[in-house]
Amino acid sequence: MSEENVHQTIERDGQKLQLHINSQFDPDMQIELQDWVVFIAETLQKVYGRWPRQEWEISISPAPAVGSDPIPWAQVHRGEMDRVEFYTASQVSADELKNAWTGYHELAHLLIPYRGWGDLWFSEGLSSYYQNILMARSGILTEQQMWQNLYEGFLRGRADSRFDGQPLNEVSSALRKKGGFMRVYWSGAWYFLAADVRLRRQSGGKLTLDIALEKLNQCCANQRLSVLEIVNKLDELNQVLLFQSLYQQVRISTEVPAFETIFASVGITIKDGTVTLQQEGPGARLRQQIISRTTL
Repeated sequence: MSEENVHQTIERDGQKLQLHINSQFDPDMQIELQDWVVFIAETLQKVYGRWPRQEWEISISPAPAVGSDPIPWAQVHRGEMDRVEFYTASQVSADELKNAWTGYHELAHLLIPYRGWGDLWFSEGLSSYYQNILMARSGILTEQQMWQNLYEGFLRGRADSRFDGQPLNEVSSALRKKGGFMRVYWSGAWYFLAADVRLRRQSGGKLTLDIALEKLNQCCANQRLSVLEIVNKLDELNQVLLFQSLYQQVRISTEVPAFETIFASVGITIKDGTVTLQQEGPGARLRQQIISRTTL
């Protein structure tokens, strides 16, 4: 880290987060950034009840360009110590940062021990799904807003139809050169929504995606796995036949898979572009447990 960074160590239950804030931020802004980081880092604990790594880093620098986005760019660096790098506006409040999806999206990448290349749709889908869950669990989004966000995301993925007819794994591999971001990200988000709902339903509510990923973390947090290795481990650790077969299904899909049936199964109806949440019934209870991080 540069000597121009202000360093702080945040400790929770024996785990350490090393925070590095560029000193180009004025002192008041540094306080806002610290407030935001503590908030999103504590939100990440709402998956396992702890952080995915014993020690990890966040670095924050001012974005070179001025715009309306409070976090115009961010990236995860995988290594002996995982680091999440943020570029934020020079003058922005902690509340504005807390309401921006980017922080939750980037931290959600840490939930799996991913190598950092190959099957990009899987990693980005995980973060696209969990960014909304984390925002809801932390109170930034209501349950209705969370499902509305997912609904609109799936629509954006469906509208990104330039490469429909091509298998997802091919579109994902050429993403940086050719595009297709919405199809790739939201096909991946569909995978994790489908896996979460199926896992809860097949286990009678005893298994959840949170639990499945925590078992993977306990087993393999210090490893760097390919996506195929990850899905095989998830099946093995949770004694299910779900993650690998669903992976094979989605990676060869030629468009964003239909989400309407899943929505209906968890008590969600859609009218005039707005999601409505049923409050009673087994599907509604399953859906509510996704937000509350509970099991049956």
